[in-house]
Amino acid sequence: MPSARESSAHARVSSRIDRLAADSAFVVLARAQALEARGIDVVHLEIGEPCFDTPENVRQACNRAVQDGLSRYCNSQGILSLRNEIAREVSATRGVEVSSDRVIVGPGAKPLIFFAILSLLEAGDEAVYPAPLFPVFQSAIGFAGATAVPVPLREELDFRFDIEELRARITPRTRLIVLNSPHNPTGGVLAGEDLEEIARIALERDLLILSDEIYDHMYYGEPPASIFGFEGMHDRTVLVTGFSKTYAMTGWRLGYAVMPGWLVEPVVRLINSSISCTPHFVQMAGLEALTGPQTDSVEMMRTLRERRDLMIQGLNGIPGFSCRVPRGAFYAFPNVRSFGLTSSELAALLLDEGGVATLPGTAFGPEGEGYLRMCFSTSVESIREALARIGSVTSRL
Repeated sequence: MPSARESSAHARVSSRIDRLAADSAFVVLARAQALEARGIDVVHLEIGEPCFDTPENVRQACNRAVQDGLSRYCNSQGILSLRNEIAREVSATRGVEVSSDRVIVGPGAKPLIFFAILSLLEAGDEAVYPAPLFPVFQSAIGFAGATAVPVPLREELDFRFDIEELRARITPRTRLIVLNSPHNPTGGVLAGEDLEEIARIALERDLLILSDEIYDHMYYGEPPASIFGFEGMHDRTVLVTGFSKTYAMTGWRLGYAVMPGWLVEPVVRLINSSISCTPHFVQMAGLEALTGPQTDSVEMMRTLRERRDLMIQGLNGIPGFSCRVPRGAFYAFPNVRSFGLTSSELAALLLDEGGVATLPGTAFGPEGEGYLRMCFSTSVESIREALARIGSVTSRL
């Protein structure tokens, strides 16, 4: 029988795992589901995904692919027919000619973000990123042994950078600038002039860009600009996006990246060494999503605009809340500092006393203190009920 010391040594987990942060949305979801198991009704505003079904034509394309036997291993970089169509789509929307050999398909955008960062950064490097931000970036940067350097997004600038603050964070160790526009969790969208300045900085300082554009088709005004399309940037930018949001395919796990040619082989090697490939039949569904009718996505955005307006108007009608109108994605990010509670305390109170699941802004880093994130991609009835419950709970503070 092993001694206590041997058992302890056997159970030791690598210290590098401590560099990874759990996605807080799923932690809150688990707490909410525990309440529901006790018979308590919960309105869910914590998980960031469309509340719509995957389009029927996309589901049928997957079914046909399975029936046709497309269930074996395939190219680790992605099937050529899908990469060709992605190259066509990116060329058309970003205004830069892209070839399919620079496209990589993966099981969601997250692994591609992770693998790109692991391929680019090492100990001693720094990566600047917009704060607050979806936590996979900070995790991946730290896991690579590099240092994550936050640059705050300013509410008074509609959650955009102060460009001079960004310049001040760049040092001789900086190798990478991370962008996310439209932005999670704030719903902010970087203006073309912002990206022009960031591109100038990248060229001046010989920096790389990782641009997360997963919400690229989810906007409520002019289409968001992409730094990938600025002169000289497509050769130093890793563009990451996917199908989860635009086509309501979060559970399908299908994303893609376009990157400089010299980076393709290392990232594909990481895919090959870890997940082998993205299922062929899932990629066929993605091909149909890009080439088939776009009516479902257009209707989804029309509906989301209505729900955004309902949510923002309702929040701004509750004393103590102040919420800017998001220009992209499907999140409200209200300022709740007036209540005198931390974001985590207020989120816990709303869940425990009101049955409304939200995320504290600090789920996206300390710069999110004083805010909550609420996903308005849910039913009108759920939004109205959530607003009524939030107003009831906060009126007693």
